[in-house]
Amino acid sequence: MPTKSDAPFSYDGLDRVIHEKARLSVMTSLISHPKGLAFNELKKLCGLTDGNLSRHVQVLAEAGLVSVHKGYEGNRPHTSCALTPAGRERFLDYLNVLEQVVRNANAAAENTPVAAPGRTDLKPA
Repeated sequence: MPTKSDAPFSYDGLDRVIHEKARLSVMTSLISHPKGLAFNELKKLCGLTDGNLSRHVQVLAEAGLVSVHKGYEGNRPHTSCALTPAGRERFLDYLNVLEQVVRNANAAAENTPVAAPGRTDLKPA
């Protein structure tokens, strides 16, 4: 079985739960709003339908990344979503890996060697 140093471009930290386009959109929206967002605000920011957003939020909630609060404002049902502390940490870890992907791709486009994660024998980005 290859080790991490044998496959420096495997990007294991690109979390499949987050990496899906709609869920990436939800996570980015929520990290930008630490107090959370109402379902309809989140739907508008992400450009999703009610059903589509509901399903993606459910996946993120099952993974412990997002909390969902259902209640009432006046007589109207109100649902809001927020990142959990674990969700925030996991998303920031994901973004660090994504930044490494961009650095590696830019270096490759410029034909500049880049140090793979854990390697020091090449020029760092």
